[in-house]
Formats: sequence, C-alpha cells, structure tokens
Amino acid sequence: MSTARPGTARGNPALTLTAVCLAVLVLPASLTGTSVALPDISSELDVGLAPLQWVVNAYNLAFACFMLGCGSLADILGRRRMFGAGTVLFAVSSLVSAVTSDIVVLDVARALAGLGAAAVMTSGAAMLATSFEGAAQARAFAVLGSSAGAGLALGPSTAGLLVNAFGWRAVFLSHLVVAVLVLIAVPLLPESRNPAATKVDWAGTTTFTLSLFCLMYAIVQGPQKGWTGGTTLSLFAVSAVLMALFAVAELRQRQPMFQLSLLGQGRFMAVSLVPVALSFSFVCLLVLLPTYFTGAAGMSTNASGATMMLLTLPVLVVPILVSRLVKNGVSTRLVLTASLVVAAVGAAWLTLIAPDVSVAALAGPLLLLGVSMGMTAGLVDGVAITSVEPAQAGAAAGMFNTMRLAGEAFAIAVMSAVLLNATRSGIADGLPGVAGAEGADAGALADRVVGGDLAGAAGSVADATRSDVEGLLTGGYTDGMHVVLWVVVAICAASAVLVGVMLRERAPQAAPAEPAVEEAAV
Repeated sequence: MSTARPGTARGNPALTLTAVCLAVLVLPASLTGTSVALPDISSELDVGLAPLQWVVNAYNLAFACFMLGCGSLADILGRRRMFGAGTVLFAVSSLVSAVTSDIVVLDVARALAGLGAAAVMTSGAAMLATSFEGAAQARAFAVLGSSAGAGLALGPSTAGLLVNAFGWRAVFLSHLVVAVLVLIAVPLLPESRNPAATKVDWAGTTTFTLSLFCLMYAIVQGPQKGWTGGTTLSLFAVSAVLMALFAVAELRQRQPMFQLSLLGQGRFMAVSLVPVALSFSFVCLLVLLPTYFTGAAGMSTNASGATMMLLTLPVLVVPILVSRLVKNGVSTRLVLTASLVVAAVGAAWLTLIAPDVSVAALAGPLLLLGVSMGMTAGLVDGVAITSVEPAQAGAAAGMFNTMRLAGEAFAIAVMSAVLLNATRSGIADGLPGVAGAEGADAGALADRVVGGDLAGAAGSVADATRSDVEGLLTGGYTDGMHVVLWVVVAICAASAVLVGVMLRERAPQAAPAEPAVEEAAV
C-alpha cells in the first residue's frame, strides 16, 4: 500500500478517521461477541462442536487470509471503493447470520463477513495512511488500534446483554446497524489509489490464503481426525509448502504486497510479536471463558457477559494511563515487555478458576489480564508504523494487521484444540470410575461440554447417576481450562524475554521515532 497522497481527495481527515474507527470498532466485536452467543446458537440449532466452532473460526480465518489480497485490490480499484464494498458485504453477511437457521449457511455467512472485514480493515488503514502524515499519522493509527481494542473489550459484555434480552440473533443485527452507519459516511470519504499498482499479486494471494486455510483447518480438525492421521499431517505439509511458495512469489515481485524486507527489521518484528502473544491470552480467553462460565459455572448469558467486563474494562482505561507514562519518559520497550509479564502473571493467577469460584475471586486475575492488553492498545500500532521509514508506513500497517489477525486466528484455533484435547483426556480418565458410564464416548462428551452443552452431555449418559456425570464433566472441563492457562503463561513469559531482547538490540536506531510514538499514545 502506497503512502502517496491522492491528487483529488475529498472529505476531511477527521471524518475519515471517525468512519474508519467506527468500522474497525465492530470488526473485533464480531469475533468476541459471537463467542458469547455460541451456547445459545448450539442449543437452538442443535449442532455439534466442529460446525459450531466454525461460526468463530470461519470469520477469523477469512479475515486473516484475505487481508493482503484486499489490500492489493484497494490500491488498484480505490481505497474508498473497497472500504464501501467491504462494509456492504459485512452488513449483508450479518443480516444473513441473524435470520438463518441452518448452521452451514451461518458458517458461510460468517466467512463472507470475514472477507468484508478484511476489505474494511486494509482499505481503512490505507485511507488513514494517505490522509495523515508524520506525527498525525502515528496518532491516527494509535486511535485505530484503540478502536480495535475497544471492540475486543466491549464485544462480550454487549453481546451478553443482547443475547439475554433478545436472543443470539440480536448480536448479528447489532453488527448490521453499525455497518449501515458507516455506509452513510462512505460517499464523503476521500478516494485514493496507488498509481504504481496495476495488477493483483494472484500468486502471492492464492498461496498465502491456501496456506493459512490448510494450517487452520488442520488445527481445528486435528482433535476430531487425530493429530497423527494422514489427513492432518498432509494438511500441515501442504500448508508449509504453500507458505514457502508464497515467500518465493513475493521475492519475485517488483512491488510485493507483503514486504519480506520488513521481517529483517528487529524493532518492527518485536512490536508485531506483542499482539500475537497477547492473542493467546486476552483474545483466546475472550472466546473461551464465556462458554465455561455458562456451561461449567452455570452463569446466565447476562451474568457471563457482566463477569467478562472485569477482563475487558481495563482496555478502555489503561491506555490513557500508559500514554501519560510514555510522555513522562517511560520507554515503550519497558511497557510492551511488562504487558507480557503481566499477562503471564494474570493467567497463572486465573488457574484458581473452578465451577464454584466466586466472581470476587476472579476479579483479580481477570483485571490483570485486561490491564496487560490495555498497556498495548493504541500503542503498538503507532510504534509499529513509526519504527519503519515513512515510505513503508502503508506496507507496515498491512503487514502488522495481517500478522495480528493471523495470530488471533491461529491462537484461537490452537487453544481451542488444546482445551478440547485436555478436556477429552480428563473425561476419558474419569469415566471408568463412574458407575454406568464406563462405555460412554469421551470424545462426544467433550465436544458437547466445550461447546457449552454440559447439561445435555450429562443427560446423554442414561445409565449413570446424573450428579456423578456432571461432576466428572465439570472436572474435566476445568482441568482443560487449567492446561490452557498454563500454556498461556509459558507463551507470554517466553515472548516477554524475546521482545525485551529484540527491542534492546534495536533501541539506538529507533530513538528518533520515540517522540512521535509518545504523541500517538495520547
């Protein structure tokens, strides 16, 4: 994406920033909010875990896969045009999601919504890159990052209220309403293109999209098909080959959509690693915890959404405090490294989670995890953009968002698989000790439990005492959550060390960019 300013731009930067940030606000909310609705979707549509997971995974996968391709099309066809088209597709897909009663249609609609989201995100970021310059551009991208963080934060709580009051379909209707509001502003936004972009990099787009799809499909289906099965291993191998072909395709391009040279810039890569690592903690827990609260802890959807506010509210408050610290001389290296340490501590503390744990006991670890995300929201975007040359700002924005979204998709798929495997193992180990449940299918039970239907899973074991089965299932589910949390601890702790070292090595070269970053955090 070029940062060259368009020759005949219309509108004004403030309006562009408002419209783009409003659109970006709802994109992550469509991920985290939908996770709250999954138990109700499962109950009404009576579906298994695999198709239910694709309600979230299809959206996130398409969002990540098509970021680069949509960015290329936006450069050629026009950023405003692509922004409008993506918003329309997102709106129509949200409407279909709200009215359908077929899980296949819902999954397809969610994938199309992800495609629309990719078009909105890439073209929106490009419009900001062409509407602002210098420190103002850094501030604009910081606001964009804050909007995305706010969407992640508000998604579960608002979805909980909507599901409790109107049902799960209201979640998708709320996305439609926001999309319509954005569309009203589209005719007033500036149009711009990249004159040097004359064709889509189909080789790069195809290999990247198929590689990520094969990887995600292997991870999602691994627990069902077996990790050592021929299908799963073949998908992993094909994904690796396609990613290698993608790298070759980009190296052969005169103007690659994914500038591999940026991978050699230590500061940019270190900053890009932070949201990827936090995807395994904050983002994954946004998806996994609501189902645990409603399934194992017996909370209502509304109570679950309210409890999740302990995790999400700090994302709205902490960035303001962090911006002041940065302005007063605290280094971004310290803030970003500390955010990962805080996430590791919060995840370790959250291992106290159990079906009978009180909300008061959960408050400390959930708030700490929210603080970890809040320390980076609105900061990493500005740091990433200003860590490269101004001419690379558009490309850096595209790569940064692609890595963040691909990281979120990958993290959710991986941690969901870890949770399912660990839960299944715990249930299988405990079944022989429950009279009348010896012959039950541990895999089928785990699927229903992780999908939010613990009561239905317990009722399916007709020959055993219901209370005994429920105790086994909640215990296995809780043990699975503990495994997930300890994996989060390991990932965040290791990432903290890596990010700290990488930023320290590159700090002297990046010093001139600090003032712009400090302004961006305001």
